[in-house]
Amino acid sequence: MESKGLGRNFWLFAVGRFISQLGWAVQDVALPLYVLDKTHSGSMMTAFVLAEVIPSLIVMPFAGVVGDRYNRKWLMVGFDLARGVLLFGVIAFNFLGIYQLLAVQVVMAVFGSFFYAGTGAMFPDLVDKELLEKANSTVASMNIVARLLGPALGGLIYGIGGIRLAILINAVSFFGSGLFEILIRYEWKAKPIEGVGQVFGDIKEGLQFIFKHSYLKTLMSFAVFMGILMAPLGTVLLPYAMREVLKFTSVQFGLMESFFMGGALVGNLLIAAKFGKKAGKFLFKAMAVNGLVMLVFIWLISPLAGLGRDKAFVVLMVVAVVMGTAEAFIDIPIEAKIQRAVPSDVRGRVFSALNLLTNAAIPLGLIVVGPLLNVYPAWLVALGIWVGTAVVVLYYWAYYREVLLSEPDGFHEKSSEHVTTA
Repeated sequence: MESKGLGRNFWLFAVGRFISQLGWAVQDVALPLYVLDKTHSGSMMTAFVLAEVIPSLIVMPFAGVVGDRYNRKWLMVGFDLARGVLLFGVIAFNFLGIYQLLAVQVVMAVFGSFFYAGTGAMFPDLVDKELLEKANSTVASMNIVARLLGPALGGLIYGIGGIRLAILINAVSFFGSGLFEILIRYEWKAKPIEGVGQVFGDIKEGLQFIFKHSYLKTLMSFAVFMGILMAPLGTVLLPYAMREVLKFTSVQFGLMESFFMGGALVGNLLIAAKFGKKAGKFLFKAMAVNGLVMLVFIWLISPLAGLGRDKAFVVLMVVAVVMGTAEAFIDIPIEAKIQRAVPSDVRGRVFSALNLLTNAAIPLGLIVVGPLLNVYPAWLVALGIWVGTAVVVLYYWAYYREVLLSEPDGFHEKSSEHVTTA
């Protein structure tokens, strides 16, 4: 391993990811604009979202097995270059029809699942385990910067050169990312897949690993419950309340996302520069802060507030910044603890199983909250989410506080042997 500190391997990884994230953010803005310009259909927009989500869920367990059985560095490089080649092909052969791009979206989702299985399993091997919070928060900060710059660049680029230029820039970004990743020094020795039975055996092993280790099972179950409760808040309830209750303009609506991302950036920078591994000690305090600012949000959209649109915008701006900062102190420590808890030789399949469980659980909350907003006022639905979240947090604080605030018991110490400095 590259001794103490965020060394050469880490920065090659982080810069490569930033380049690809920025290119993807550009296309992620331009593609919906193109689809709406061509079809004026909300249903088609939903189809593009599903074309990205469903294939990922299907192939995720298999991608995790591949991430453990083959060289992770070359999986990362190969699938970045493959995505670049695919997008260059889209431009060269003019595959810009709606259904052609829908098919490309499916292929990109599959490639992305295998890419993230390799990178997710490899990343904890690139830095000292004591620095995982700092490393995760640094990468997260760079991703946030890409997400802040990407929408503005995407809109500008689409206006100048349309979807063709946006796809071209994304294709170039994948090649640029791949060039940085090639320079990473990483060795991985594992036995290749020998048959279909072995694939399903490895998937089963990943799930069993989670449920046989109480520490990991506690972290995972907490993340699943929080995902079920909090995902609808950010993806459905907040946008609904801003547009339908508070009557924000489109500019105000867009700025609010930037304020939330800005808060997340502040939180990640604080962890990277100051708190590091100590950030985990603030887990429940960050949840308490989140609960308090959520109460302010509930008050703001209730009949009790009575604030005008512009005053409500200022209050919600503060809520968004504080909430984004607090969430960094929740997400980063849990992610780092999970990374430390899983040995490198099974990390790909275990991480894929964890992602599958959490991503499959999140739609449960979305399915419930949408219809509830058609029946009950937004503030009452938000209060229900707050109560549910408070019950979960208090339960885990009462029964699993020591587990969530502690580190893994050290049942593994294998991963560092896979990285070289040669």
